[in-house]
Amino acid sequence: MKYSSIPSAQSVVFHCKSRGIKNVIISPGSRNAPLTIGFTNDPYFSCYSIVDERSAAFFALGMAQHIQKPVIAICTSGSALLNYYPAVTEAFYSDIPLIVISADRPAYKVDIGDGQTIRQESLFEKHIGYTANLKQDITHATDTVKKYKSSLFPKDYISEELQSQIQSYNDAELNNVLKSAIIQNSPVHINIPFEEPLYDTEEDMKLAPFCAPIILENSSEEINWDDLARIWNSCEKKMLIIGVNNPGSINADYLNALANDDSVIVFTEVTSNVHHQNFFPSIDSVIAPIEKSKNKELLFKELQPELLITMGGLIVSKKIKAFLREYKPKHHWHINNKKAYDTFFSLSKHIKTNENYFFESILKQRSELQSNYYSVWNKVKQNYLSRRNTYLNEIPFSDFLAFQIICSDIPKNYQLHLANSSTVRYAQLFDLDPSLSVFCNRGTSGIDGSTSTAIGSSIHSVNPTLLITGDLSFFYDSNGLWNSYKRKDLRIIVINNGGGGIFRILPGMENSQNFETYFETVQDLDLQKLCSLFNINHLEAADKNTLNTALSTFYLPSKSPVLLEIKTPRLLNDKILLTYFDFIS
Repeated sequence: MKYSSIPSAQSVVFHCKSRGIKNVIISPGSRNAPLTIGFTNDPYFSCYSIVDERSAAFFALGMAQHIQKPVIAICTSGSALLNYYPAVTEAFYSDIPLIVISADRPAYKVDIGDGQTIRQESLFEKHIGYTANLKQDITHATDTVKKYKSSLFPKDYISEELQSQIQSYNDAELNNVLKSAIIQNSPVHINIPFEEPLYDTEEDMKLAPFCAPIILENSSEEINWDDLARIWNSCEKKMLIIGVNNPGSINADYLNALANDDSVIVFTEVTSNVHHQNFFPSIDSVIAPIEKSKNKELLFKELQPELLITMGGLIVSKKIKAFLREYKPKHHWHINNKKAYDTFFSLSKHIKTNENYFFESILKQRSELQSNYYSVWNKVKQNYLSRRNTYLNEIPFSDFLAFQIICSDIPKNYQLHLANSSTVRYAQLFDLDPSLSVFCNRGTSGIDGSTSTAIGSSIHSVNPTLLITGDLSFFYDSNGLWNSYKRKDLRIIVINNGGGGIFRILPGMENSQNFETYFETVQDLDLQKLCSLFNINHLEAADKNTLNTALSTFYLPSKSPVLLEIKTPRLLNDKILLTYFDFIS
């Protein structure tokens, strides 16, 4: 087997293999050749080549999100690394273990005018779990290193001893950085300076890197369950909000217990991946009518919880944020082993444990409590469900109606990826089959990597993948299609409303050329030509009948991926959505 002759390159491969990290996404380059040689020549690793670094990083993020294990992304030096930043920040706020490994020029060649050279050390400092800046080996290209940086060599140095010190430092940093990725589910960055020659290999690995065992650390914080149970049992109005959550992670018995507690209402979103007929999956459909009511303050006080419990990742609904920031709960607990965001400016306790242990501990101490909290708001829910059905029968074809048809037609057990902006917000308004696994990049809520994330996530999925996206998001990440890993059962739905339709929903936006150019960004690009470029079958719909016809064949087996373009009226969509909230009020 071939190994790079550079010790630090060998060490990185060895450490990753020792930790059971198998998936490696490589963007072509020269400076990262020692890493590419090491990973691609070892059959243990599954390697993927993605040219565009921004797409590659989101591809790796999607894969890590799906398998819930670290995935490696490798790039060359210079601006290549900067293209990883959007995915790194998404991984940081979504707790996804993305391992970024960047090849670098030696420190003495930075800021002297060498090409493809920037200040790479600690580049992601504000949005990273751990950064390991490895030291340059002195047993590789020794004469060159001496020529340009003689200060690296102490007087009367012994090369073996100096290299041993470098090896020990690098091993310690690699142990720390991979521990952070594995234990904390954090994105991490490994930066490695390489001097030329970059392509030299050897048949045997002469190194014996030290890999320290990773020990799970128990939190030293003790939880007073008696105090928590006392508060729980004293509150007649308890609200639970579940944000982004992995499918199947919360025990169904606990969900059933919550669903049948009259003092509890459970707000969920499509990204929560939890379901029960007694839960409230469309938060905005509950809050929007209150905003429009003459009794607004009275109703909001009636909804205001005494105890708010949040868990999971970030929340989509802006209305629930506005409500709870104004009508604060007396107690706000967030359940998470790692961190707690004070989203509503009312956080009173961060309970550092997982959701199942929390419910096991709190529910066994709960006592029966007389409350009409659930029954009152369930009547509101039943009303908007009835009104929604009536509204759907009255409106013309639009984004709103298209989403209702799409959501009701997705086959069971699909993996569903949602793009950001209006796509994920429309999806909140409709029911999805509980068998679906739903994902969305809600860490930073950007539109920039949805396609790449979905395709990366699909690689190891036992079920087919559907991506629903808007036109701007899809065109923005069209390089996500530029790879040979698209599965035949990949399905993409593009809602093409001719621009950034969400901006028409925002208050204060007027119809003008300035608005259409700089906010809405009106476009008339040909999606069919893009599909032809990437060997994707193209279907098109522009009304209810053609949409139903297209969906009748859309999910059938095919020899290549299929994209369904749904054209909706740009100047009508916002009016239909805003009128919906008036209609159900």
